[in-house]
Amino acid sequence: FRNYLPLFPLAVEQWNVKHFDIVISSSHCVAKGVITGVDQLHICYCHTPVRYGWDLYNTYLQEKNLQSGFRGAISKVILHYLRMWDSLSSNRVDVYVANSHYVAKRIFKIYGKKATVIYPPVDTDFFRLHPKKEDYYLTASRMVPYKRMDVIVEAFSQMPKKRLVVIGDGSERKKNQAKGGKNIEFLGRVSDDKLCHYLQRARAFLFAGVEDFGILPVEAMSSGTPVIAYNRGGVKETVVENKTGLFFEEQNVPSIVQAVLAFERKEEAFIPLKIRDHALSFSKKRFQEEFQAFVNKHYQEHLEKCM
Repeated sequence: FRNYLPLFPLAVEQWNVKHFDIVISSSHCVAKGVITGVDQLHICYCHTPVRYGWDLYNTYLQEKNLQSGFRGAISKVILHYLRMWDSLSSNRVDVYVANSHYVAKRIFKIYGKKATVIYPPVDTDFFRLHPKKEDYYLTASRMVPYKRMDVIVEAFSQMPKKRLVVIGDGSERKKNQAKGGKNIEFLGRVSDDKLCHYLQRARAFLFAGVEDFGILPVEAMSSGTPVIAYNRGGVKETVVENKTGLFFEEQNVPSIVQAVLAFERKEEAFIPLKIRDHALSFSKKRFQEEFQAFVNKHYQEHLEKCM
């Protein structure tokens, strides 16, 4: 579908939503660009402004080997056009909701719009507590460069007595497997049930990327599993240091090794039941109640303005 990226803005503008009083877009790319009328209320739940058009622009070009040449030039023109359209279409939204304060700051920086933060729902009924932990660490993600799975694999290659289970697939998988030692097990893409099984039983879940919110760390905490994460992005808003997890300050091997050793020195302080209790504040029920109240409030205000 990425090959059709230049057509995304045109496609979303073809949607006919004129018969609806409220339009809610869930947008990480172009959904917020849907065209609505003056009497309609458009609420955008924004997961992020287009990341490969803005803050991941250079990373995206490097990942796809598009820094130079004809294909690179065409790609840069397309992304330039996408940024202009993204900025212009941001004015079609009446009210923004962000999935984290980290994203709210990016919305304000890129679009100049203020956003209310409502954290996304996590299936805390599915990711439940398991009474006993096993002797392994876990990381899971799409294996693409900005997720930084590579530094986690390299760190555990330097700690051969510690077992690491890696879940996920992507363009970086072969490269990461080549870096892995015998203590690292790559499972590839797995079912939700299997992911839940490994999350429940891991000593800790490792997370090295910069995410807008980061669902997986909260799913780990919902399973009673502490999180060892890079101290940047949405995860700073979900992990409570020394209660539900630990942070490391650099996306490199020494920083992760130090964090794992620090975790093991205080592992008994991380109580699975308390970790899960914290994760319940991100439940589906909480999200539904908050979002429903938000929509009702702003629709009432919209009606009063239209009278």
